[in-house]
Amino acid sequence: MPDLADQGATVVITHRVKDGHQDGYNEWLEEIGPLCRASRGHLDWHIVRPLPGLSETYTVIIRFDTVENLQAWMNSDSRRYLIEKVRPLLAGDDDFFVRSGLDFWFTPQGAKAKVPVRWKQFLVTWSAIFPLASCVPLAVLPLLRWLGVPHLSYFDTLFISGVIVFLMVYLVMPRYTRLVQRWLFR
Repeated sequence: MPDLADQGATVVITHRVKDGHQDGYNEWLEEIGPLCRASRGHLDWHIVRPLPGLSETYTVIIRFDTVENLQAWMNSDSRRYLIEKVRPLLAGDDDFFVRSGLDFWFTPQGAKAKVPVRWKQFLVTWSAIFPLASCVPLAVLPLLRWLGVPHLSYFDTLFISGVIVFLMVYLVMPRYTRLVQRWLFR
């Protein structure tokens, strides 16, 4: 199996900002953002801003190419200094959790780093993939033949696996893990 450090990593950071300090927090984001994006291995940076009147939580999602590079940023002196600088604006702590590999599917919204035991991850993933692996070819293969794609097992496998992964990531697993969440984290 490949080393987890080679599979990339995502950190999800949540900050609850005190009332009236949103402008200061936005200025702070303008200061920390370029430093993070200039860090070795940085891939992506997204900010989910709160909805006025509904939430005061900012969520920052940062992706790195390796767990090692993500940890280097999270433990850097620059980040540590800037976190101390923003603390007076926060209503809570600097909450974050790191996700890598398939663990991303199994971490409930708002969790720290809680991940279910591997055998439960295996069973949930298998029980989701089996019906897809059984049914998707029944729909994809006739479509490929209708589109004139010649019967080549590599092409068939490429398209079938692509559809299965798309369905797993965007439709099945987000809903399925919510459905079995109690059992997963018991």
